[in-house]
Parts: sequence; structure tokens; C-alpha cells
Amino acid sequence: MNAENEVHFRILRAIELNPEISQRALSSQLGISKGKAHYLIAALVDKGLLKIGHFSRHGGKLAKVVYLLTPEGIRNRVELTREYLARKETEYEALHREIEALKRIEQRECDFESESGPAGRGSTS
Repeated sequence: MNAENEVHFRILRAIELNPEISQRALSSQLGISKGKAHYLIAALVDKGLLKIGHFSRHGGKLAKVVYLLTPEGIRNRVELTREYLARKETEYEALHREIEALKRIEQRECDFESESGPAGRGSTS
């Protein structure tokens, strides 16, 4: 999953969980600027993955915006979720292997220290 797909996945997931999320809240949640959030949302709308619903209050002033995943947006989010999970599982497995290797190194060092005495100077017997 490339960086663009990952941020699209994160936006689609955040919107699916909270369709009334503001661009300010979305940008804060994702750690991006409000301008970038606006740009990315517009790109998702252009791709047909999102629709924007407007709700007006008295005098025609815009009160709320609701983001809706289109059927294509849902399919895309599901595919991005699969890619994201596959990448995270690969990262997890690599991290697990690295942790196990570090534990083995640590154990060897502890075994060496116990065999050679304090501070690795060897026994004085």
C-alpha cells in the first residue's frame, strides 16, 4: 500500500466511523493540515468514493456537512483494509522475528557474563 492509498484508507475509515466529522477534526486525527484534508476529500469525491451531504438551517446558512461513502467507496475501503492488514501483518511478523533475535542475543550475553564472572573479567579461581 503506497502512502496515498494509506491516507485514503485512513480518511475513508474515519468518515465511515463518523460521517459528520469536520475537516478540522479529520486533519487533527490524521495529523495532516486542514488544507490537505480538504484536498484529499475533494479527490475522493472526484473519484466517486465519497458524496457530500449538506444540511441547511434558517436563512439557507450551511449548518452541517455529512460525508457518505458511495458503494464504490465502500468497496474501495474494503480493498484498502485488506492491503493495510496484509502490510501490518508483515510488519508484525518482521518485528516479532527481530524481537526474538534480540532476546537470543541478550540471553547469550547473560550466559557469557555468568560464565566469565562480573564485568566479563573471567573467574579468579
